[in-house]
Amino acid sequence: MEMGGEIEQFDVLEQKVDALLELVQGLKKEKAALSEKVQIQEEKISDLTRQVEALKSGRDKARQKILHLLEKMEQIEID
Repeated sequence: MEMGGEIEQFDVLEQKVDALLELVQGLKKEKAALSEKVQIQEEKISDLTRQVEALKSGRDKARQKILHLLEKMEQIEID
């Protein structure tokens, strides 16, 4: 009877190992999917950062032009 009990224990162990392997495979797939999502989000952040910098640059140029035009208007009023 001991032999049958040992075989049962090995069967239980095998089932647990199989379940663990399935869990590990699932976690690997989840990690890969999350890594891909992170990469996509990082690319979006990079694009948005570039857009913000371009907008700031455009705003600064517009501000400089407005200041220049105001200076010209002041000169016209003085004359």
